[in-house]
Amino acid sequence: MQSFQTLLPEQQNCAVALGFFDGVHRGHRKVLGGAAAQRKNGLLPVCLTFAESPKAVIAGKALPFLMTREDKLRALEQIGIEHVFFTDFRAIMNLSAREFFERILVNTLRAKKLYCGFNYRFGKNAEGDTEVLKRLCDEFGVELTIVPPEKDNGEVVCSTLIKRLITEGDVRRANDLLCGTFGVKETIHHGKHIGHTLGTPTINQPMTKGLIAPKFGVYASVVTLEDGKEYCGVTNVGVKPTVGGKTPLWETWMPQYKGGEIYGQTADVRLIEFIRAEKKFESLDILKEEILRNGQKAQEIYRQIKSV
Repeated sequence: MQSFQTLLPEQQNCAVALGFFDGVHRGHRKVLGGAAAQRKNGLLPVCLTFAESPKAVIAGKALPFLMTREDKLRALEQIGIEHVFFTDFRAIMNLSAREFFERILVNTLRAKKLYCGFNYRFGKNAEGDTEVLKRLCDEFGVELTIVPPEKDNGEVVCSTLIKRLITEGDVRRANDLLCGTFGVKETIHHGKHIGHTLGTPTINQPMTKGLIAPKFGVYASVVTLEDGKEYCGVTNVGVKPTVGGKTPLWETWMPQYKGGEIYGQTADVRLIEFIRAEKKFESLDILKEEILRNGQKAQEIYRQIKSV
């Protein structure tokens, strides 16, 4: 993780993917994949992105994101991007389109090929669009590839669409568009131990700060523990109204887990399908019956996913 200022003049020529890439979704991957493919032509595959969403900086308030920086870096590496530069948007937001292009892309990154989406904007007050970028590329002898919109069921695939799907509980479609699975990787905390009492011990994790919150309810999930072992999970995202909860969290029961206590460890929990909305039950006995039913359903979904 570097800022563009740390690059040295002798840096080799680059193929640069431009964008914020929240979610690294299906459309993003065509932009990033284009840059990554230039490794075979001797260009260093680079992603020039931002440490913070430009939209959030301009709006002056935090906006929810689809993935953590750790997840983004992992996805970019899998695609074949070799260097990622998390630039401070505030440090360059007042550069004109020409200044940004010449100072950063040409003189600093030594870009020979650029890749961006159809709606890419750059420069002070977003004055530069793809037409401006084309003219600058022609002037400086840089090859430009503009990736057209990727569509799904007639809708343009974008981070806004995927966020909406997650808040509606449609994680199956969201995951398809993400080319991955939405979830959290957080430390396991002690809860009220009601799950132990019911015979369905759970792991409790806080909501990841800044991450988009899914629709409250129960999901089939995939859980990966620190030892690398994977389990089917039944994850409730919400406040647990039956037991008087108030703070939203992720609570997961792993029906097949037979190990010991894992408090303090980190678990990676990924949602694969919505089962039901969160609700308050009249008693713990009724809640237990529902948890067991949800467990059976989650294991059916997990087996289906794994058999594909």
